[in-house]
Amino acid sequence: MSTERIRPFVPNDRPVLVDILIGSDPWKRLGYGAKDWEAQFDPLPQGREAYVIEVDGRVAGFALLRLKFLFGDYLELFAMAEWARGRAFGSRLLRHVETIAFDRGTNLFACVSDFNHAARRFYKRHGYQEIGVIPDFLVRGAGEILLRKTVGPARAAR
Repeated sequence: MSTERIRPFVPNDRPVLVDILIGSDPWKRLGYGAKDWEAQFDPLPQGREAYVIEVDGRVAGFALLRLKFLFGDYLELFAMAEWARGRAFGSRLLRHVETIAFDRGTNLFACVSDFNHAARRFYKRHGYQEIGVIPDFLVRGAGEILLRKTVGPARAAR
């Protein structure tokens, strides 16, 4: 049985996170490489929180949250190492992030590339609704689908 823990990101995680991202779709297909990611986590951008899931001391995945986005938070990046996919680690990390986000607000948003069918199924299984497509957002010819999970309206009706 493996041991796992979810913890805050630390700067020493950066090389592993870059490797996970450059080896993952949608980023490979969208043309993002190591140089695009190396500066992203050193230091962590202002107004962000990041969490890492470790399995047997090895980084399996991470989540980057942008705080205060449309009465909630925005899951800016979410990625799992290839070896960790399909083993429920991503689901546990997502639930952890959702707990944090819903303690602060009523919404958690994410985007997923229209061609990333595995990610779309993952988020749908976890209760996210596809809100709409943002065409040509990251690269020409590919759309990003805005997703939302909510625990209720930002304000109760009067």
